[in-house]
Amino acid sequence: MNKILTGGVRLVEFLLVLLISGMALMVFVNVVLRYGFNSGVVISEEMSRIFFIWLTFIGAVVTFHEHGHLGVESLVRVFGRRGRVICMGLTNALIVFCCALLFWGTWLQAPINASMHAPVSGMPMILVFGVGFFTSIGIGAIALWRLVKVVTGRVSEEEIAIFVGDFGDVETLVGRGE
Repeated sequence: MNKILTGGVRLVEFLLVLLISGMALMVFVNVVLRYGFNSGVVISEEMSRIFFIWLTFIGAVVTFHEHGHLGVESLVRVFGRRGRVICMGLTNALIVFCCALLFWGTWLQAPINASMHAPVSGMPMILVFGVGFFTSIGIGAIALWRLVKVVTGRVSEEEIAIFVGDFGDVETLVGRGE
């Protein structure tokens, strides 16, 4: 399971590299054309905005996978192991609920966005805002997997330390092979 997950994350990270590279290239070419030749590629402005939206939403999935989002570790640190596991379960349950809301909202907006088109490229706006499906499914699946691990009692000490923000403890646990 970890190999599949790692491969999927690597694929998404590669997509992020492509998006940011494409965005940087479009903006750079447009700046050179505007200042050097008094012209520009109109579609590059629109596409760079769309790439930025995709970059943000897709990057949120990778960041969640890597435990990079903000947390309230000062509250969780006062609890013992049991309290930390309960907080981890509640947090992941809440995240799954929020992802369900994001998915449902994107689903309700999909017919409207499918009928709207971007002004320059003519691209259906569902291709822009449909990234909410990817984000809600990606983060929701990761949170659901973490919730299953909490409920079944398969949460490791390393995962609890990461959740609490004790990265020094993680390095110690990894160094000991736990």
